[in-house]
Amino acid sequence: MNGVGGKGAARESVGREGTDRAGAGREGTGRAGAGWEVAGRAGAGRAVGVAVGEARDGRQTPAPSAARRSAADPVKGLLHRHRELCERAVDPLEIAAGLEAHGVTDRTAARFRHRDVFSLAEEMYARAPRDRDTHAPASPEEPPAPRPGGPRTAGIVLALLPGVLCAAAVAGLRLTDGRPRLIAAAVGILAVTLALGAALRRGPLSAATRTTSTWTCWLVGYALLGDGLLRTAVGGGPDGLPNGTTDGPWPVSLAPVLALALSFVPAAGCAHLFAAGARRKLTSSRGLADFSASVRPLLLGTFALYTGALAGLLALTGAVLGEPAALAQGLSLGALLLLARLLTVHGHAHAPTLVLAAAATAEAVALATLFAGRLPGCGFLAAPVEALVTACGPAGVPTVACGIGALTLLVHACRRLTRASAHASTGRTR
Repeated sequence: MNGVGGKGAARESVGREGTDRAGAGREGTGRAGAGWEVAGRAGAGRAVGVAVGEARDGRQTPAPSAARRSAADPVKGLLHRHRELCERAVDPLEIAAGLEAHGVTDRTAARFRHRDVFSLAEEMYARAPRDRDTHAPASPEEPPAPRPGGPRTAGIVLALLPGVLCAAAVAGLRLTDGRPRLIAAAVGILAVTLALGAALRRGPLSAATRTTSTWTCWLVGYALLGDGLLRTAVGGGPDGLPNGTTDGPWPVSLAPVLALALSFVPAAGCAHLFAAGARRKLTSSRGLADFSASVRPLLLGTFALYTGALAGLLALTGAVLGEPAALAQGLSLGALLLLARLLTVHGHAHAPTLVLAAAATAEAVALATLFAGRLPGCGFLAAPVEALVTACGPAGVPTVACGIGALTLLVHACRRLTRASAHASTGRTR
């Protein structure tokens, strides 16, 4: 009995233990299920986050169609880079000049599907928004008002003024003597300087950049007094100060200075002809190379026209005053000053400043070496200048100095003034 009861108790104990283990298994299964549920929720959250991130990235990244549209319109990026230039331009020519100043050539324009820079500029001008188009109210077109003749007349008077005042000063020097001559010389120099400054502030020879008045004054002053000083220095002089005559202890050369003052009118006229002609060539040209090839003869013709007028004035003033015409000296100085002014007017003032300074320095060094050669043991310093004066006369020094400078500026002008960017009404380059 006990054996049978013991076995039954054992079977009951085993049954309860199995039941307990089964319950524990079911509890473990429930916990595992809860864990899978939590993991599923976390995975779903991550999936939602990824989907949201992908949606945001989709909004920030341009669509392939937008990229294709940008690639199909290459002018749009160029228009954005030069937006300020295009908005302030009054015609396509200014845009073409500005693009050339930024290094855009006809070959570059071909990459934007245009045959040249002018065609590209026309499209950019047509597509560029302008303030006057969006903010100005529409108004019926009015016929342009007739231009008054007052400003043009004032410009002609200002151009004539330096020559007229210089002629009056020369007459005063010839008709006076002693202290009155000194007063007439001082008043004449002051009046001509003021008139020349006023004439250079307006008209075709006016420039917005820094001018080279210091070196110009030295070169003109040397044309007035330098030859006489050089001639007397070679002979051991001078023995006195200049008295305004050609036969004094320090001779004065009035003819070249008067011719230069009178040549301001043809210089202004030639500058106007060159600017107007270049503008017309800019309108009719179809390419930068075509424009340069057409403007170069215009520049050389303008230069030849001025030198011809100056040669006639030098011969006239020399004959009237009874002095040598000084053609070589006067022509080299006039050509140098004209080319320097043209380059400055069109935004290239750096090279004229250097060349004018070099010419003035060469004249000053020539005079200095003559006087330094008088020191003991320093005679070799004056030998080159004395040899040049013996071969070419006193005018050889300014002719060589100004002639080399004029030739240098002529070559530089043929490169710079034949570019479209030199003739833009705004935004000129250095």
